Amino acid sequence: MDSLVTLIALLHGPDRPGLVARVSGWIFEHGGNILHADQHHDHEAGVFFQRVEWEPQPGTLDADAAAFRAFAAGLGMAVQVTSSASRPRVVMFVSKADHCFHDLALRWQAGEFAGELVAVVGNHADLAGVARGYGLPFHHIPVTAETKAAAEAQQLALLRELGADLVVLARYMQVLSADFLDKIGRPVINIHHSFLPAFAGGRPYHQAHARGVKLIGATAHYATRDLDEGPIIHQDTARVTHRHGVEDLIRKGRDLEKTVLAQAVRWHLGGRVLVYGHKTVVFD
Repeated sequence: MDSLVTLIALLHGPDRPGLVARVSGWIFEHGGNILHADQHHDHEAGVFFQRVEWEPQPGTLDADAAAFRAFAAGLGMAVQVTSSASRPRVVMFVSKADHCFHDLALRWQAGEFAGELVAVVGNHADLAGVARGYGLPFHHIPVTAETKAAAEAQQLALLRELGADLVVLARYMQVLSADFLDKIGRPVINIHHSFLPAFAGGRPYHQAHARGVKLIGATAHYATRDLDEGPIIHQDTARVTHRHGVEDLIRKGRDLEKTVLAQAVRWHLGGRVLVYGHKTVVFD
């Protein structure tokens, strides 16, 4: 039996009565069958958010997607419509740390993600061999202060050649320039090894230890030109005490980084993350 192909819509706009009925009515009138629907009302901002997934009539997938976009625009809503049959192309950026890299590669091999991991880009060559062991092409593009602009131009050209739909920074220890992020035209998900907005920037575990925190965390967010301030997708924490040294915090943090980044990538590829201003609405 062929797997079920659905349409997934993420929409938001001014809140007013009857929006849920209008959306569900449109899908019904076009012969669709709603499988999942969830909505959120931001009463302070007066904004309505919705994620709806439905099975269209056979042979109407593309036509219904286009028609729904026009329908939502007529309601004054911003909308994204994707198909469950689409397989976004994902490129992973790495440096030397390998825990997030291995975790994502293994999850991809296990079929956990609604996308295809197509390549790995590293500013160091340390992970070249293991990447190829997973069957993933590895592209070594060194980055120094003097060569940063040229290296980023090479990265952008490679991403265009690969047809990348998403870039995942799996502990990639380089700050992407504002020019790179302006030109890429694709979402970039980063994992930061602290519970943002606390301890942004470098050496967050050392900062946390120096402050004697009782919780450490990890944060997956979309990268923006403002370092470590992009819209947050997912976070998690672990308890620590005065008995834990910096190495203990790093060890505990690695576990958090892997699961938080994997969940953020899974939600993004599943059409569950709606970016709104500096925040996200995640339909989990």
